[in-house]
Amino acid sequence: MPSHPRPSLRERKFAKTRLALAEAASHHLEAAPLESLSVKSLCERVQISEATFFNYFPKKEDLVIYLDRLWTLELNWYGQQAMQQHQGLAVIESLFRYTSIQIQKKPGLMGEIIAHEARSRQRQQGPEITQAERLLAFSDLDGIVSSPDDSLEGLLRDSLQAAIEQGELPENTAISAAMVGLVSIFYGVPLALQHSNPAAIAAMYRQQLQLLWNGLRVTAE
Repeated sequence: MPSHPRPSLRERKFAKTRLALAEAASHHLEAAPLESLSVKSLCERVQISEATFFNYFPKKEDLVIYLDRLWTLELNWYGQQAMQQHQGLAVIESLFRYTSIQIQKKPGLMGEIIAHEARSRQRQQGPEITQAERLLAFSDLDGIVSSPDDSLEGLLRDSLQAAIEQGELPENTAISAAMVGLVSIFYGVPLALQHSNPAAIAAMYRQQLQLLWNGLRVTAE
C-alpha cells in the first residue's frame, strides 16, 4: 500500500475543526431537522465565530453533504473489505446489513442523509474529505486514506456483474433494471420505517433483496 505524507499541523487543525462542526451538526440532527439548526448555535458549541464557519462550509446545507460523504467513504471502505471475503450478492447484502446497523445507531442523522440523497437528482460533491480528516475520523480503519468516497452505485454495479459471472443471477439480467431496484430498496425502506420501526429495517432489507433476486431470476427466464 502506498505511503502518504503526514498532514501538517495546519491541515490537522483544519480537519479537527471541520469534523467538530460535523459532529455538532450530527448531534442536532438526531433530535431535529437541518432547517432548525442555526449557524450561530453551531459555532457557539464548537467555539468559533460565524465568519470562521464559512471558511469550512460555504453554506449550512453543505454540512449534510459533508456528512453524506463521510458516510459514503466509510461504506465504501466496508464494501472493499467485504469484497476480500465475498463476491456478488453477498457483498451487496453485507452493505445493506451494515447500513441498517448505522441507521439504528443514528436514525435522525441517517434519515437526513438518506432524505437528502433521495431529493438530489445528482450527487453533489461538497467539501473534499482531506487525508487529515480521514485519519482523524476513521483512525481504526486501515487503508481509509486510499479508499474512494465515490457514489455507492459503482460498488453495487460491480457486485451485480460479479453475481452474473458466478451464476447467482442469469446471464441476461438487466443490470440497469436491477440497479433501479437496489436503489429503491436502499433509500425506500429506511424512509418508510425509520420513524415507526427502525429495528425492522435489517429484516425488511433482507426480505426486499430476496424478492428482487427472485424477481430478476424469473424475469430473465
